[in-house]
Amino acid sequence: MSIHNEQLLSNADQLIKDNKIEEAVSILEGIISADPTFGKAHNHLGFIYETKIKDYTKAETHYKIAYQTSPDYCAIYYNYAILLSNLKRFDELKALLTKAETVVGINRSTINNEWAIMFEAEGNLDKAIEHYKLVAASTFDNKTLEIAISSVERCNRKRSFLNGSNTTSINPNNFGTPPGT
Repeated sequence: MSIHNEQLLSNADQLIKDNKIEEAVSILEGIISADPTFGKAHNHLGFIYETKIKDYTKAETHYKIAYQTSPDYCAIYYNYAILLSNLKRFDELKALLTKAETVVGINRSTINNEWAIMFEAEGNLDKAIEHYKLVAASTFDNKTLEIAISSVERCNRKRSFLNGSNTTSINPNNFGTPPGT
């Protein structure tokens, strides 16, 4: 690990937060030019290409290099999982999340959330609910807890709707009651 590269990465990270993308890319490319195996820089470039430039092919290229060169870097699992989920490449996502579960220091709540989103997208609402409950059980963050609870409620509403229940209101006590009564 190069302290110099870590400092440059920290600078690039701040530039990304400040939306100074060209400057961040320049620093990250400089790091990679000096050390092509510095996976954290590849992860950050993948994030930029995915979220700022919307070039998913380049994003994936950098995520794959980061994954290969820095398999213990937790952020790569979070970022690459979101890309695979957005691209609906669920078989690859399952493999990535399975590997992520073995990484020391990984945020289990975040990984369970990615599992839940994938299962919900696949229409497996029971598995999605199971994983959203794991998110709720493993988080210490109130916002994450509230999102997990609302996600379970959303899945339950979807399940009710798909099973033919009348969902005229978001209040479950009013299911089947016509609006305005």
